[in-house]
Amino acid sequence: MTAAAAIGVIGGSGLYSMSALTDVQEVSIDTPFGQPSDALIVGSLGDARVAFLARHGRSHRFLPSEIPYQANLYALKSLGVKYIISASAVGSLQEAAKPLDMVIPDQFIDRTKNRAATYFGNGVVAHVGFADPVCNALAAELATAAESLALEKVNVHRGGTYVCMEGPAFSTKAESHLYRSWGATVIGMTNLTEAKLAREAEIAYATLALVTDYDCWREEEESVNVSMVIENLHRNSANAQEVIKAVVKRIAANPPVSEAHSALKFSIFTDLSQAPAETLARLGLIVKKYANPDA
Repeated sequence: MTAAAAIGVIGGSGLYSMSALTDVQEVSIDTPFGQPSDALIVGSLGDARVAFLARHGRSHRFLPSEIPYQANLYALKSLGVKYIISASAVGSLQEAAKPLDMVIPDQFIDRTKNRAATYFGNGVVAHVGFADPVCNALAAELATAAESLALEKVNVHRGGTYVCMEGPAFSTKAESHLYRSWGATVIGMTNLTEAKLAREAEIAYATLALVTDYDCWREEEESVNVSMVIENLHRNSANAQEVIKAVVKRIAANPPVSEAHSALKFSIFTDLSQAPAETLARLGLIVKKYANPDA
């Protein structure tokens, strides 16, 4: 069976595999940006082929800042992935988003500083539109799928802002209160970098943010720590797999139209006929249809 899939799933902390996949293949891919976090697991969910990738590696060996984001997104694109559902553990910055709830963010705030968050440079310049950093059509399918399951003790929140911090330490109380004053909903360490690269790779992207804790702003709660997070991760992981099964079925039955699929059409400033050959070779699949429109 060909290792190809239109739907990708990136699993975060606590979600290192998907037991529901059948006809599984383990695919190792070397990209122009190095190796991904782990081998990709390609299998079937119903009639759909899905590519699963453990963001931190299956043994959780990468810090958020160490994740090979460029390689991860490139590897998924090389398998034909057009839609990515990214599951991610987050802390809540709002009373309404309780531990075990799910948030489908529609905005991000970038607080990272040590990451490669673009494929471009070295002679090729592009500026993608990022006002709406997730695919709204895909996010709507994800929210509808989550709501349809009516999971016990789980509320689904459509929309919200995800603060992406560098980590690996959790927030200070001052930072947590600052982000709350900005109106942010949840905080995590990974998804914005993925969203930027997915947009450049012309892949529709949406986040399933799984709340594990109240960060450290809520005085009546114990400040976030690893043992607290892990306890809720196990419950979140089971819920996330149910949601992913439901949304994959919806996407396969009616693939949403996404502006992300043509994000580079008017974004590349460089005349690619004059671009360095080495850079074009490295960009590979990212610019292939624009560098070789007849290919």
